[in-house]
Amino acid sequence: MLNIIWLFFFVIAFVVSLIQWLYFGNAGVFQQLLNSIIAMSKVTVEIAIGLIGILSFWLGMMKIAEQGGVVAWIAKAISPLLGRLMPQVPANHPAFGSITMNLSANFLGLDNAATPLGLKAMQDLQEVNPLKDTASNAQILFLVLNTSSVTLFPISVFVYRAQQDAAVPTDVFIPILLATFASTLAGLISVACFQRIKIYKGVILLYLSAAMAIVASLVVYLTQLTAEQLSSQSSLMGNFLIIATLICFLLIAHFKKITVYDCFIEGAKEGFAVSIKLIPYLLAMLCAIGVFRASGALDMIVDSIRYLVLLVGGDTRFVDALPTALMKPLSGSGSRAMMIETMNTYGADSFAGRLSSIIQGSTETTFYVLAVYFGSVGIRHSRHAITCGLIADVSGIVAGISVCYWFFG
Repeated sequence: MLNIIWLFFFVIAFVVSLIQWLYFGNAGVFQQLLNSIIAMSKVTVEIAIGLIGILSFWLGMMKIAEQGGVVAWIAKAISPLLGRLMPQVPANHPAFGSITMNLSANFLGLDNAATPLGLKAMQDLQEVNPLKDTASNAQILFLVLNTSSVTLFPISVFVYRAQQDAAVPTDVFIPILLATFASTLAGLISVACFQRIKIYKGVILLYLSAAMAIVASLVVYLTQLTAEQLSSQSSLMGNFLIIATLICFLLIAHFKKITVYDCFIEGAKEGFAVSIKLIPYLLAMLCAIGVFRASGALDMIVDSIRYLVLLVGGDTRFVDALPTALMKPLSGSGSRAMMIETMNTYGADSFAGRLSSIIQGSTETTFYVLAVYFGSVGIRHSRHAITCGLIADVSGIVAGISVCYWFFG
């Protein structure tokens, strides 16, 4: 899929450039394409270098959280809920441990730890799957929970916003939190409808009621604030929660007799490697998208959508962020590059720049997660997994647009 998308950007950009040259006399379009490649290559290196420090710090702190048992504690807290949502999985099966650890890692932003734990969880679920080439109900639910991106700290989004000179990189914290909650809830409800899970009873209702009560309380509080206060409160809450959480990680690990400094160094060593690994992916997608925009192809698509929105009398400010939304279900690196390109073009603190950040942080890459997780255990028939995953994606995007207008409109 990613191979086709990447090739598509270059081929369509070339075709549109030929049209610009032959029919509109724009002989300089090819120079624009080359200039875009050079510019995007430079941006890629600048972003990767800037990521090294913050990624190293965050991975170091996450290693402390792992060693201190924070991830395991979260896993234990949500395991009763998973037992009710996946009745086909026997009680005390190893799959529950892997699933809860994966979701806990995602919740804390531990992407590096989440993927191997997710693959292990899918393998454990495959053991109790009666049809080895067809996704079981439990596997579909697990995949949808991953694609709905249950993340409390979208650190990577904050880092990219800081790289693009956002005045307050964390001002999108609460909007992302609300959007990802909507995405997760929609994904869960859609799976429950397909699988006839009674989410309105017992333990499931208790967990959902608690989560919805917290979010509802937050929304009630936010509705009393002005537009300027919304932005400042979002950044304040985001900054406070992140710092307070990091302090908790350190204190918990210290009281458990863990040498926090050595543990931090061990985790931080991974930051440089992760940043370097990102360069080829960022370079590939940023150059492809840069060429796509320089040819005029991206503007044609966006302008067409903008025209349709104007026909119905709608506000068109959200349209400039739609490329990130359209790319998100298909490619994580592609949507990340779209977000960076949007902020680079319109500004990190523009409406489009903020909205692309919210969309990036509120959903996951459905087709990539499906291909990797299901492919790892040889599943060929995904049943309703794609449908439920896309429902979660669309819900997250719509919610992201709504809260962006609420906070920054």
